[in-house]
Amino acid sequence: MSLAAPAVGPALDRALGVLGGRPLVALTGAGLSTDSGIPDYRGPGSPARTPMTDDEFRSGEPARRRYWARSHVGWARMCRAQPNPGHRAMATLEWAGVLRGVITQNVDGLHRAAGSRAVIDLHGRIADVVCLGCRQVTPRDALQERLAALNPGFATAAGTRIETAPDGDALLEDTTGFRIAPCAACGGVLKPDVVFFGANVPRDRVVRAYALVDGLAPDAGGGALLVAGSSLTVMSGLRFVRHAQRSGIPVVIVNRGRTRGDEFASVLVDGGCSEVLPVVAAAAAGALGAGG
Repeated sequence: MSLAAPAVGPALDRALGVLGGRPLVALTGAGLSTDSGIPDYRGPGSPARTPMTDDEFRSGEPARRRYWARSHVGWARMCRAQPNPGHRAMATLEWAGVLRGVITQNVDGLHRAAGSRAVIDLHGRIADVVCLGCRQVTPRDALQERLAALNPGFATAAGTRIETAPDGDALLEDTTGFRIAPCAACGGVLKPDVVFFGANVPRDRVVRAYALVDGLAPDAGGGALLVAGSSLTVMSGLRFVRHAQRSGIPVVIVNRGRTRGDEFASVLVDGGCSEVLPVVAAAAAGALGAGG
């Protein structure tokens, strides 16, 4: 089975040969969500971007004002994003009993919206907000209402032509006068419950992700790691690919353009997730039907 695009066909056929008949774990990145209208940081043609770092956010109120003002404008667009065929294909693979779990670097929550349940949100979820003081986690929607009350008309005044950034904030220059909201419980500093650039992924998530990959090792029954839509530029995702390769676990990478993990892959498919992953899901379903 192959796609219409000739360049993808042979590589996809090889990928199906590696993935077929094996339990899978998926590692996903921003390239999976671009077809849902969420831009990525490093895909082909993506402009240079400078996301806020963890140190910058914690540096003081001016940086936090800038972040929350931009997030206030961008959230309305981010929360309307819907799963695309790639997300739905991942959910189909899980329902079919083929996919044991998803390790996602994305913070958009679209895997769960598509129906996936075995998801490790490696970098957290943008739909959650955490207090840096009391550590209470609250919904982002509730904060959006508070920010709207504190800054009436701000989002409307920003207009509709403002570009949305990958993590849901808008590329807004003038944030003068924007009022930020403190934690409703203790008055502390609120932060999106995501791992900013320069911060470490919580250890428990890393341990769970490694355990998921280890379950694919030959001495554990065998399986394959499917990487979808990640350039693997940052170590938070690349480490699992390197670990899989060292453990004798086949790695299939589906991504538009080169990745930092190409040298560790058994098969590289240069293509879009929305086109490739439904083929993988259909092949798995077909194999299950033939076996039944």
